[in-house]
Amino acid sequence: MLTSPVVFSEVHIQRLRQRCDRPHRAYPKTAIAGNMSPIHFRLRQWLDALNRARRDMLIGGSILMKMQRTLAGLVLSTFVLAACGGAAAPAATAVPAQPAAKPATAKPCTPEAAGKGMPTGKLRLVVATGGTGGVFYPYGGGIARVLGKGIANAEATAEVTGGSVDNMKLINKGDADMGLSTVDSAFDAFNGLGAYADVGPIPGCAIASLYQSFIHVVALESAGITKVEDMKGKRISVGSAGSSTEIAADRMLEAAGLDPKKDIRRDSLSVAESASAMKDQKIDAFFWIGGLPTAAVTDLVTTPNMKVRFVATDNLLPKLKQKYGESYVAATLPKAVYKQEADATGVGVGNLIAVNSKMSEEMAYTLLKGMFDNLADLQASHPEAKKLTLETAAIKTSIPFHPGAIKFFKEKGVWKE
Repeated sequence: MLTSPVVFSEVHIQRLRQRCDRPHRAYPKTAIAGNMSPIHFRLRQWLDALNRARRDMLIGGSILMKMQRTLAGLVLSTFVLAACGGAAAPAATAVPAQPAAKPATAKPCTPEAAGKGMPTGKLRLVVATGGTGGVFYPYGGGIARVLGKGIANAEATAEVTGGSVDNMKLINKGDADMGLSTVDSAFDAFNGLGAYADVGPIPGCAIASLYQSFIHVVALESAGITKVEDMKGKRISVGSAGSSTEIAADRMLEAAGLDPKKDIRRDSLSVAESASAMKDQKIDAFFWIGGLPTAAVTDLVTTPNMKVRFVATDNLLPKLKQKYGESYVAATLPKAVYKQEADATGVGVGNLIAVNSKMSEEMAYTLLKGMFDNLADLQASHPEAKKLTLETAAIKTSIPFHPGAIKFFKEKGVWKE
């Protein structure tokens, strides 16, 4: 414990002043205090105040330990040396510290990026799907069911989500093992674009290509909407916030020459909510990306006295392809699907199952084996699942395939380099 106060002597203070009075070569002359830099000037003010108060100022007394006394001197010396530049030599130019070298990151969807081995103990799998009114949910539920049946000591659960964007983010965080996604959303995720700009590129890899979705554009007949351009000033649901439906809706509105944020009265509703709102005459039209048929749309069109129109959108395809490439393709909605009077021409987008690039090859291989060893059961989950075959699953898509999936499809003789 200190027994006497620490007092800065007159000699000490004068020496510090003299050092600060020297021209400082590291800073240009300023208008403040003659040839002193602003830092010089502030430090001189501080020293003057210290001089006036030195007889009364006690740094330590019976409160501080010796270490604190040493620290007080060190702090003062640091200020002087930093601001005044030393006793004789000009201040040296600081060399920025070099950041520590980061370990090389393996390219996503390569053997180097994949983990090793299978988890030990009971295997608990989460399949990220979509809303209950769409196709991802029953399809993902079918995947979960056959994985629980086909993989030893495994338990799989289908999770209700907002759709593609949620699913890609969930596999990125490790909160889901598999996620269903449209190919355009998966491409954006892999490259950190659009709805994924906040998280950056997601190392998602495909393990299977699925069915092709139709981009439904459904309007009340009474709304007078026969093309997307007619939506200006109307109340439109563009899909759940952050969903692949919302992404596609905004792109189609832009292709039609409309501002998605300003030219429509915008609602962000799931397909089930959109159908319900349309029944109540609360919206004029809605967008929905889904397989055929989508349960919520079937429910809507079979509601008594409900008159709706499926708006043709094939005229927008050239602009979509020009800006976004081959993610979007020409598609037809057969009239029999929703019992309409004529087919509807429009735009389609593919779907896939994605996993994290860090998943081991053994795990990705095992997931596919569990699915295709029980293909008949999986195909029974939804009409779109009936289209799944080894050949269609191995079709290359918007993001790279996981090496474990490539191994599986090569063994089955369906992989094409």
